[in-house]
Amino acid sequence: MKYMATYDLMESIRNTNEWMGATARAMASYPAFSMTMNPMLQVMAAWGEVTERSFSRMVVKPDWGIRSIPGPEAQDHLVDVVPVVERAFGNLIQFKVRRRAPMARKVLLVAPMSGHYATLLRSTVASLLPDADVFITDWHNARDIPVSEGKFDIEDYTLYLVDFMRALGPDTHVIAVCQPAPLTLAATAYLAGEDPDAQPRSLTLIGGPIDPDAAATDVTDFGRRITMGQLEQIAIQRVGFKYKGVGRLVYPGLLQLQSFMSMNAERHSKAFSDQIMRVAQGEASDHDAHNRFYDEYLAVMDMTSEFYLSTVERIFKNREIAKNEFVVAGKKVDIGAITKVAVMTVEGENDDISAPGQCVAALGMLTGLPDSKKAEHLEPGAGHYGIFAGKSWRLNIRPLVLSFIDANSGAAKVAKLASVKAGA
Repeated sequence: MKYMATYDLMESIRNTNEWMGATARAMASYPAFSMTMNPMLQVMAAWGEVTERSFSRMVVKPDWGIRSIPGPEAQDHLVDVVPVVERAFGNLIQFKVRRRAPMARKVLLVAPMSGHYATLLRSTVASLLPDADVFITDWHNARDIPVSEGKFDIEDYTLYLVDFMRALGPDTHVIAVCQPAPLTLAATAYLAGEDPDAQPRSLTLIGGPIDPDAAATDVTDFGRRITMGQLEQIAIQRVGFKYKGVGRLVYPGLLQLQSFMSMNAERHSKAFSDQIMRVAQGEASDHDAHNRFYDEYLAVMDMTSEFYLSTVERIFKNREIAKNEFVVAGKKVDIGAITKVAVMTVEGENDDISAPGQCVAALGMLTGLPDSKKAEHLEPGAGHYGIFAGKSWRLNIRPLVLSFIDANSGAAKVAKLASVKAGA
């Protein structure tokens, strides 16, 4: 089939590099070679170890790795990952803390579907768990979804979010990170028009392209330069016979990873060369900073072709959300219909993916929402990753988001939160 050979070729190249790394590591570590005292053998073994690990991680979904959290009574509480709503293209899951009563704060994290798994938000989840009941959208790898399950585009994505919000109820506080910010805003507006009682209490949009034209980046420039026909020709392939989704048209995760790496090629190259030398000198470890970051960063997933192409065309090129012209299932979604949900935007000053101005544009679109329910924050010196998982999130943004949630909880919730804080 057309494009299937290309998909299998990319997997063959990945597999070959993994094999070459394993071979180099095994050969250079052979005991007899240790008598030669040649330092290049150590470097070769180190190169093989880093290469094998890097290429093997590209096709494996990372584990959440959140085993337990400390409780106020000086005891650890085990954490279970429990599905709440299960669907073909993604589940709603909860991080259920054993032996803990329901928390006053209920948070829904909307994870990006932009090439990485939802586990990219692992540190975000871990930081919120002590203070809230946390749920997250766990999107599935398109290569593992049979063609018989049908299509999945941005309208389907939006309706998934609508169903997830309904399942959690109106006391939910939603946090959307990066790519899903405009669609989460649209899902909230859809509920405002179709099912007002199911709207969440608050909505926090972090580094998302609500209006891509508000500030130019390499991402928006690429979207303007390329035509949809060109994009389909160079980016879309069919899943090979190795996976359950054989024949499904997808935007491959390996292709997206290539784009990610090329954006900061010099920095990534230095990171890997430094790691090889650390391994050769015996200074690296299984869970050091390099491996913790790249085990997650290199793990990529395929997106359905219709989701990827409709995102580029309708969000970036046509700016349907920014122009308030988005249509879901034949119904016009009016952002101005949001009148009760408090909305906060968070941007990073040095964000080179969703530049300052793109996300805060949402506040101007909320014509039916009073200013008292709007908030914005620009984090000085922060890049894209830092505003939801890095130092800026831990030290500054997380406290702001929790305070925003508390300020926009119901009266009963506020009283409960006050009593919890007093008891602490």
